[in-house]
Amino acid sequence: MTTNISSPLISGGWAQLLRGRNGVFSLALAGGVTLHAINIYIVTTVMPSVVAEIGGLEYYAWSTTLFVVASILGSALSVRLLRKTGARGAYAAAAILFGIGTTVCSFAPSMPILLGGRVVQGLGGGCLYALAYSVIREVYPQHLWSRAIGLISAMWGVSTLIGPAVGGAFAESGPWRAAFWSLVPIIGIFGMIAWLVLPGRKALAEGDSSALPGRQLLLLTVAVLSVSAASTSTILGINIAGLLVAGLLIGLLFRIERIASVRLLPTGTLASSSPLAALYATVALLVISMQPDVFVPYFLQILHGQSPLAAGYLAALMAMGWTAASIVSSGTVEKKSTSRLLIIGPLTVFFGLLILCATLPLSSQGQTIILAPISFGLVLVGFGIGLVWPHLVTSVFKNAPPSERDLAAGGVTTVQLSATALGVAIAGMTANLGGLIDPGGITGASSAARALFLGFSLAPLIALLVVQRVLRHARSNC
Repeated sequence: MTTNISSPLISGGWAQLLRGRNGVFSLALAGGVTLHAINIYIVTTVMPSVVAEIGGLEYYAWSTTLFVVASILGSALSVRLLRKTGARGAYAAAAILFGIGTTVCSFAPSMPILLGGRVVQGLGGGCLYALAYSVIREVYPQHLWSRAIGLISAMWGVSTLIGPAVGGAFAESGPWRAAFWSLVPIIGIFGMIAWLVLPGRKALAEGDSSALPGRQLLLLTVAVLSVSAASTSTILGINIAGLLVAGLLIGLLFRIERIASVRLLPTGTLASSSPLAALYATVALLVISMQPDVFVPYFLQILHGQSPLAAGYLAALMAMGWTAASIVSSGTVEKKSTSRLLIIGPLTVFFGLLILCATLPLSSQGQTIILAPISFGLVLVGFGIGLVWPHLVTSVFKNAPPSERDLAAGGVTTVQLSATALGVAIAGMTANLGGLIDPGGITGASSAARALFLGFSLAPLIALLVVQRVLRHARSNC
């Protein structure tokens, strides 16, 4: 299999992506990702207020973990929905699920009910996110793929402007539930637009299957939940046991995936010589490296006296950095430039995490001299990931067997969401061990922040080693 890091194809301009029929498709795909992303930032911003009203600080990270676990299932479901109903039906089904989950969250009287709503939200949101990658290949010519991926990344940046504003405004004024209610009519309008503009079902190719890789999904779900369950304890032995169980389950998942007829990832991905293995691993490591971000609003409010609105916007700087870098780098098609980005990206993430480790644990009254380096560190982490993201995803598409590119597209989202879920669970475990609950307060938040960002700085360093394998494959096939 030839390793493609980039292609010397002429890159289509933004105007070609955003006008005419392509523009209509872009509106629908971007809208689905925007809904998914805005919801994430709303919840991140309002969670301190939610916990203050209904309790459940020890399950703080579970709100994100369960959402992402359900998103993994929704991502896997998206490929099958797309084949069964076409883009139109798949988007409509995802929007309905997303709306139901959002409604449940808005009425939740306790943390368990809220977590249940987040699970349903995750099913719909994961489906919306994965569908965007899958439908890119269906509705655009290949030379626009990188631009379209850049557009999807840009929607995360747009969401950082809207989500924290909505969540912060309602959190500060009191009725945090209204942050969820406000999404419901928007979800309904989006579902109608998607139904009207997206293509319907195509005839299935002979031998095409809509079966789900049930065993792999079950193992992945239990692995993530085992880490999440262990993360609520401050006893190190329980934490280690949760990690060991997760490791064993993931090992079994890999073994089944190699021989299964129905897979999560394209054929040969787990072979030692496969470039896809290194590409997916790089995706996973970079995504894991940004998961301490889920605690940033809490740290900013407790340690630096920020309001929910200000804390939400500062936490969103990571996604803004990702968006800016993705837009800039998505037009890069020259191989030498792309290879350099694959090195620069993880290094940028590493230095961003070190800056946060040095500054975020400090206690302040929100002075600029402290908040400025915190903001810079957050931007750096996202910027480093954004530099390489369009090229990693495009390379996955191009290195997958042509008949399995739907699976490859879904695989990107599955790996991203799996890494997010595991990363958030490990972040929750690290924060609790670091003192978030005991001793808690300013002292606990400070020690938890230091442990989080120092520990997670290992992820981009490992990614840097994995990237070398991708580059070796590329050089050997030149």
